[in-house]
Amino acid sequence: MIAAFALILVCQLFGEVVSELFDLPVPGPVIGLVLLFIGLLIKRNPPKVLTDAADNLLIHFSLLFVPAGVGVVTQIDRLKGDWLPIAAALIISTLLAMVLTALLMSKLLPKAKPGESLEDGQ
Repeated sequence: MIAAFALILVCQLFGEVVSELFDLPVPGPVIGLVLLFIGLLIKRNPPKVLTDAADNLLIHFSLLFVPAGVGVVTQIDRLKGDWLPIAAALIISTLLAMVLTALLMSKLLPKAKPGESLEDGQ
C-alpha cells in the first residue's frame, strides 16, 4: 500500500516539476494524474496494490472535501458579494458536463440490435 501511495505522490511530484519547469497554467497534480493515466495505459493492467490503494482512497473520499468546505466558510464574505456569477458558473458548468457526458456515453456505448437488450449481449 505504501508503494502505491508513493507512486501516486511521485506522479504528482513529476507533474509539479513539469508545471513549474515549463510555466504551464495547468496545476501540477493534474499533470501528474495525466502521467499516471498514461503509465496505466501503457501497462494495460494496473497493479493490485495500486487498485487497493485507490479503493481505500475512494472509501475515504468524503474526507477530502473538508478542506474545501473550510475554504468556503473562510471566504463567506466574498461569496455574499459574488454569489450570482458563482452560482451561474456552477449551474452552467454542471449542465455542460452532464450534456457532454451523455453525448460521449451515447457514442462509446455499444448499440443494441433491434429486439435485443444490452444485458442479453453481455
